[in-house]
Amino acid sequence: MSDVEIRVTPDAQENATANPAGDQGKYVGMWVTADGHIRHELLPGGRYDEARGRQKSAYQGRYWLEGDHIEYVDDTGFTADGEFRDNVLYHAGMVLYPER
Repeated sequence: MSDVEIRVTPDAQENATANPAGDQGKYVGMWVTADGHIRHELLPGGRYDEARGRQKSAYQGRYWLEGDHIEYVDDTGFTADGEFRDNVLYHAGMVLYPER
């Protein structure tokens, strides 16, 4: 497992509610690491479901976009972010690709 920096911000939940998904339509779907171990399903409406290995729904929460920048806040209040570049998601030291 990689080291992941998670930061908690007091206004994260408020931001997730105020701007639930932005222009998320272009990124809705399943994003996976090359080995398939981490899977982020970005759902319509601004929810996500992250699976890790055999653990389905390891993390769930909301996401929103600001251009090609994605912000996550899980249901416990932890936050993380990432960037989409050239149809690749760079998130918390991981590289995720759209599932084909």
